[in-house]
Amino acid sequence: QVQLVESGGGLVQAGGSLRLSCAASGRTFSSYAMGWFRQAPGKEREFVATISRTGPRTDYANSVKGRFTISRDNAKNTVYLQMNSLKPEDTAVYFCAAEPVWSMTTIPSKNAEYDYWGQGTQVTVSS
Repeated sequence: QVQLVESGGGLVQAGGSLRLSCAASGRTFSSYAMGWFRQAPGKEREFVATISRTGPRTDYANSVKGRFTISRDNAKNTVYLQMNSLKPEDTAVYFCAAEPVWSMTTIPSKNAEYDYWGQGTQVTVSS
């Protein structure tokens, strides 16, 4: 099992930047594909970004491509989400997720593909 703790959320003006971090417990972090999802009030949780076990492969939701960057540091058991050019519509609770995978290239992008979730961190973008 793995436990996930997100941090780095907060209030930022439109056009600003934030970097979210997700720290994972355990010694097998590099066995997990990692993802970021978000849930705005009244909406379903949606995919934001995913990264493969050692990071060569990533994928993004169309709404964040070119603005957000997912990365990971397996030595620190941490995955990051760098968010630039933030918009009010990015306001949501952001969740980190982990899924154990065999392949080095798997990049899950659906809620149901992930077994482990963090508690979430609030990101609010003011206009």
